[in-house]
Amino acid sequence: MPMDDQADPRGLQRNRPDHVGALASTVISVLRSRQAISAEGLRQFVLDHLVRAILVRGSFDAGILLDELRGYRLSLDTLIDNYVPAAARVLGEQWVDDQINFADVTIGSLRLQSLLEKASEAGCSTLHTDQNRTHALIIVPQGEQHFLGASVVAAQLRRVGCEVSISYDEEFGLLSTRLMQDVPDLVLITCARMETLESAAQTVHFIRQNLKKEPVIALGGAVLMDQVDAMKETGVDIVTNVATEALAYCSKRATTRRRS
Repeated sequence: MPMDDQADPRGLQRNRPDHVGALASTVISVLRSRQAISAEGLRQFVLDHLVRAILVRGSFDAGILLDELRGYRLSLDTLIDNYVPAAARVLGEQWVDDQINFADVTIGSLRLQSLLEKASEAGCSTLHTDQNRTHALIIVPQGEQHFLGASVVAAQLRRVGCEVSISYDEEFGLLSTRLMQDVPDLVLITCARMETLESAAQTVHFIRQNLKKEPVIALGGAVLMDQVDAMKETGVDIVTNVATEALAYCSKRATTRRRS
């Protein structure tokens, strides 16, 4: 007995309206885009959304953007450690490729900074602190402008209970006074350019010569990507771009001193 074409799956496929096929293709495309992974191992569509949000013309609300990103099941740690730095790199790449201008980069960076502050505040309630927590000072030397990276490091250290302060572009005299008045347990100097290594070396020399309670001194930043012996050039204790590695080194030395 002949079968009605409408009851045949193949007939359903043949008789399906064009708009149904277009909708299915769109859904598949969206699902695939949501599964795409960036070079850093991040969800590409989330990173794209973040970059669009910080470059959009008009008003910007970091709190709303944070809620949107959390809606993608992003933890605060992942947002701070991975997505904010990745978005900053995208801004730099787009500027180099003349896709955006310097004003866009500046505004986008400031908005990332605002988002980072909101994310850090949201995570403060989960921190555990005590009177013996490590005091860290992050130094962005004169001539450097990568304040966002320093803020990311600060957020990472605060998350694990550190007390953190940041020195942005301070003259050496002001920085020296700061160090004399409030000696930190850990100093992290961040350098993006070879030119600032000399400033970092001066800071290290001052600390070695003038502070009785000598802190652990770490160096990090994009300068570590260059072929240079940064430890030899500056005299720091450790060279790393991982904040927790510097903190672990500091804790290890503190334990050794207590035993001796």
